[in-house]
Parts: sequence; C-alpha cells; structure tokens
Amino acid sequence: MACVIVVGSQWGDEGKGKIVDFLTEHAAMVVRYQGGNNAGHTVKFKDQSYILHLIPSGILRNKTSVIGNGVVVDPKSLLKEIEDVRQWNLPVNDLLKISNTAHLVMPYHRLFDQLREKQKGSGKIGTTGRGIGPAYADKVSRSGIRLIDLSKPDQFQKKLEEIIPEKNCMLKYYFKEEQELSVTAIRDEYLGYFDQLRHLLCDTSLLINETIEAGKSVLCEGAQGTFLDIDHGTYPFVTSSNTLAGGMCTGAGVGPNKVSQIIGITKAYTTRVGSGPFPTELHDGVGEFLRKEGAEFGATTGRPRRCGWFDAVLVRQAVRLNGITSLAIMKMDVLDKLETIKIAVAYQDSQGNTFSELPPIDVDQLQPVYEELPGWNCPTQHITEYEALPLAARTYLERLSELVNAPIAILSTGPRREETIILTDQLWG
Repeated sequence: MACVIVVGSQWGDEGKGKIVDFLTEHAAMVVRYQGGNNAGHTVKFKDQSYILHLIPSGILRNKTSVIGNGVVVDPKSLLKEIEDVRQWNLPVNDLLKISNTAHLVMPYHRLFDQLREKQKGSGKIGTTGRGIGPAYADKVSRSGIRLIDLSKPDQFQKKLEEIIPEKNCMLKYYFKEEQELSVTAIRDEYLGYFDQLRHLLCDTSLLINETIEAGKSVLCEGAQGTFLDIDHGTYPFVTSSNTLAGGMCTGAGVGPNKVSQIIGITKAYTTRVGSGPFPTELHDGVGEFLRKEGAEFGATTGRPRRCGWFDAVLVRQAVRLNGITSLAIMKMDVLDKLETIKIAVAYQDSQGNTFSELPPIDVDQLQPVYEELPGWNCPTQHITEYEALPLAARTYLERLSELVNAPIAILSTGPRREETIILTDQLWG
C-alpha cells in the first residue's frame, strides 16, 4: 500500500506534471485534490506536449484519473478538455472519475473574478480570471453549487433563484454593470453540462480509499505551489485553496495515516506568475536568460513568469509545512551556461537584521543574502546518471539539499520522461 503526494514547494509551475507522469507508471490511480482550471500541467510524451488543466495527467498513461471533491470544476472547460483527451485516442469514460460533491465554477464566478481584478488596477492579485476564487468563496459561505445538486433540476433552479438576485444586485450597484444574469439561461446551460458528465460522477473518497485498502498505489497531485496556499502563502497574493500536502486529506477524503511519501517539486531556480512578493526576482539579463532558456511562460495563461535565484529560505519552509520527505529538482539544465549561480540563504532588513526563516512581515521589505557557487558551463541535458553530472553541478545540488533539510530523490535534466535521474529506490516506500 502506498499513497504518494506530489506538491509544489515554491509558487507553482515547478514541473509537477512531468514528475506525476513519471511516477504514474507505479500507480493504479492518480488523484487531483484542489484548485481548478487556473492550473496547468504540461507533459512531454512521445515527442508531443500535452497540457491538462483539470484532468490528472495519469490519464495519458491509461490510469484511473480522479478529480476529487476539493477541486472546483468549470464544466464547460472540463468538457472541452475531455474532448481533447478523446482526440488523443484515450478511453476517457473508462478512466475518468469525478467527485459528485465537487463545487462548480458558475458564470458569475468568472465575471466577478475579472471585474474585481479590473477594479483593483495596479493592486490586482494577478488571478487567471477563471472564477476560482469566487467559487471557493461561495463554497465557504455555503452558497455554492455542487455537481450532485444538478441531479435534481427543481432544487437546482430553486438555488439559482436564491443566488442570482444577490449576484445581479452586486453587478448593478457595486460593479456598476448593466448586464443581468438569467436564472433560466444558467439553469439550461448547466443541466446540459450535467447530462454529459453524470456517467463520470461517483463518491471519489470511497473509490480512493478502496483502492489504497486493496494494496494498490495512489498518486495525489496538487495544483499551484506551497506559497500560493490560502493559509501559509504570501497572502493576499495567493490562490483560494490549500495547496499544501495537507490539502489532500480534505480535498480527496483520505486520512493522513494513509500517506507514505510527500515529494516536493522545486526548480533549480525560482519562478512566479502574477503579482506578489518575490525576494530573489531578477530584473536583469540573468532573469531574462532564465525565462528564455527555461521557456518560462504559464501553461494556463501564457503569461511570462518572473524569474530569480533559488530561495533556500522559502523551500526550507515548504519542507516543514508539507512534511516533505524528498525533493524532485527540475530544470537543472537551464543553469548550464551560467558562470556563477546564487542561492538565497537568508534575508536582511533595512536595519541589518538577518533572518534565516521567513519573518512575519512583508518580505518585499527584505533583501536576500546570497551564497555564490561556480557554474559548470557544460550541458547536463540528457544525462541519466548522477555520477555523470559535472562536479560543480553535484556540489550545487548537495548544497541545496543541505540548506533545505531534505534529500533529493529525483533530478530532471530535460522535459522528456527519460531525462530523469533517480537517486533513491524508496519513492513508493
């Protein structure tokens, strides 16, 4: 029996899709437990890139793929994604399972998300505008709509008749918008979606637990990264769900005693999409080099990612918050051409005080304290044996491991599945 969680240890976009795809070979089931279609996993498979937003990437390996109750589902987006997967000649109906208690992203969620960002101007959060935050807000305020609610059209209409007048009031008097939401139009649209999805719905918590108890391995993938967590991230520049490993327990309905490994995915440098603090961000040629060399553009939005040096203070906290048992280091090869490489090992404030852990103040007020290491100035892409890496590259990796208090279990040296070095035989133990 093994239940492995794959979690981002920075601000998301660390390369979880590749590692999930790599580990899927040993799993019977892959579970997505939080977030919505504001996330994207890119998988390189048979020289073709696949981008998935809601469906777990395990589906590419013909594994049972579960969308858990902690995910907020935009049914229009999901149906498009299902159609895309069908075009790849994969048996979606046999593989995909969706929680019947997952909450829905409604048209007013997308609309309010975009209007609020527009209203904030330069102070915007940097959301994808896909309605994820407002959907979670309604879930918490107990005015959300779940997939199972659509199984009873009369009750669904009654809920809409309670919700829509309030939303229209906000549109008219708060956002000063002339448009009105229609109960009938939304009811008909979403009942149409439900008819296409109902055969995929089930009690996914029961399904996942039965799979684990049968002695089969389950791989759980989170969206975004540790520091976009609603409770432990760089608030308010965060997402609206719990991105930590602990979010799996609630978002998939699995007890923590079932978890065997927590693998933290981290880039060999740092990136962030959207607004918010980023102490090691580079606004110079090196930052642009990392963006270009690493093809750092969002899988969901296409937005250019902000790039900077590896932040050991950040990742060390991620190790603690998630209980990370080992790390997967991604995009090592992006650093191949650099003469020197920096690692942030602490922060300093304007008074010269040094912090070795993230302080409870705005980190934008702090300056990173860097440690410099020599680069290796030779290609590491395609290397599949740790001993074949340049000495300087191994020294860099070993220093990262030491600074963040976690062993490195996986090293990625390129986008393809085979461009991977495994440093342990205990990934599923």
